[in-house]
Amino acid sequence: MDSIDDKRPFAPCPAPFNLTRHVLWSSDAPEDKIALAILGPSRAERWSYGRMRDAVLRTAGGLLAAGIAPGERVVLRLGNTPDFPIVFLSAIAAGILPVPTSAALTPPEFERIRAIVAPRAVVGAEGLDPGALREADPLREIAMGDPDRPAYIIFTSGTSGRPMGVVHAHRAIWARQAMIRGWYDLGPSDRMMHAGAFNWTYTLGTGLCDPWTVGATALVPAEGTEPAMLPLLMKRHDVTIFAAAPGVFRRLVRAPLPALPKLRHALSAGEKLPETVAEAWRRATGTGIHEAFGQSECSTFVSGSPSHPAPKGTLGYAQPGRTVAILDGDRPALRGEPGDIAIRADDPGVMLGYLDDAQATARRHVGDWFLTGDVGVMAEDGAISYAGRRDDIMTAGGYRISPVEVENAMLLHPAIHDAAAVDEALGPETRVIALHYVADAPLAEDELAAHAATHLARYKQPRVFHHAVSLPRGAGGKLLRRALRAESQKA
Repeated sequence: MDSIDDKRPFAPCPAPFNLTRHVLWSSDAPEDKIALAILGPSRAERWSYGRMRDAVLRTAGGLLAAGIAPGERVVLRLGNTPDFPIVFLSAIAAGILPVPTSAALTPPEFERIRAIVAPRAVVGAEGLDPGALREADPLREIAMGDPDRPAYIIFTSGTSGRPMGVVHAHRAIWARQAMIRGWYDLGPSDRMMHAGAFNWTYTLGTGLCDPWTVGATALVPAEGTEPAMLPLLMKRHDVTIFAAAPGVFRRLVRAPLPALPKLRHALSAGEKLPETVAEAWRRATGTGIHEAFGQSECSTFVSGSPSHPAPKGTLGYAQPGRTVAILDGDRPALRGEPGDIAIRADDPGVMLGYLDDAQATARRHVGDWFLTGDVGVMAEDGAISYAGRRDDIMTAGGYRISPVEVENAMLLHPAIHDAAAVDEALGPETRVIALHYVADAPLAEDELAAHAATHLARYKQPRVFHHAVSLPRGAGGKLLRRALRAESQKA
């Protein structure tokens, strides 16, 4: 049986269409309902739907009054404040292309992105004041048009580490109804808390735009909030759904958690969630963590959900409305065989392309499919197991081995807090699996080897062990195995 899971698609995105109009007006949420709350240690800053809609229209008018024309680009250099989503949605409402960036970027990093984007203006640090923009007359008419036209640009480091601009269409928000049904189980009565930074696409989508699309309330911790404070904020503000990266869950389960009676479930994305962390969360809270797989170039499209949980050890299933395949070259692999995880290229959540890089865009396509660059296996029931990035698949003893499988096995050791498996050269013709691990103190190698022998076939067992204080991770918390490989090559 071929590794294709073809779910019945949703109705096509309507036209004319505008992403911002869909996000803030499609749910008919009452003007006085709280849309956004920024949660500080002692008080919360609250924005109603009416206030948010007015601020978006006024800021859109301010951008146009500042001389920025539809189709031009503005770079957002803003922190975890309401200004970030307001300016983002305002630009899209006016037909201007926003480019979210992290306020934590160093000047050289920011200048590299600005050189690539060539923006008409910067909003935030050393640029236009978002507060002053909101003093303008409101936009009279939201810019409607072809749902396939560009709406915004985001940047991803990619596996090479080189910043690449990803251009998304207005229709990208239409595709996210697959996530609302097939991952979140999100409704108007929910209070969704997301623990990420606003500029991260996971936060912008899951934490803000999706709750507003259904008329729910989005809750975001104030900038600088320590992870240890998150459970208290969840309890105090009656959070029903909590979303975060695996690294946040990893830190939370190390300490006792308070009772969270309103919490229905949690969501994880950004990298593979270790089963040990998911189980510790389940024991502590009595709720599950539903995981999803996606990337900057395409919204998440494989996940478990409350109504259709992922089998243990898997990512879950293709979401409703998605068509997903495991490819062997340009053909579907057989079920149970590894291959490239791919999604139909005409899925509305797939990017329009990389900014000014047609060749890089073409490399992500084969036939009717968009390649993720990740390797997986589809079971007979359609559940997909994750093996890792194609670039991270290890070669040792003639075998190709998933780093995720090795890491999950080693994380069962009670003293290991974090782990990364990479292949390491011992000589010109000898490569072995090396485990970089985080523990309070270095562990005896014979103890680690015995643990590996208990949980892994011999050819999958690490032969080299490196103790570390921490492992290299990107801004979104994703493990950077390439940095460890580069480090071992220098040694």
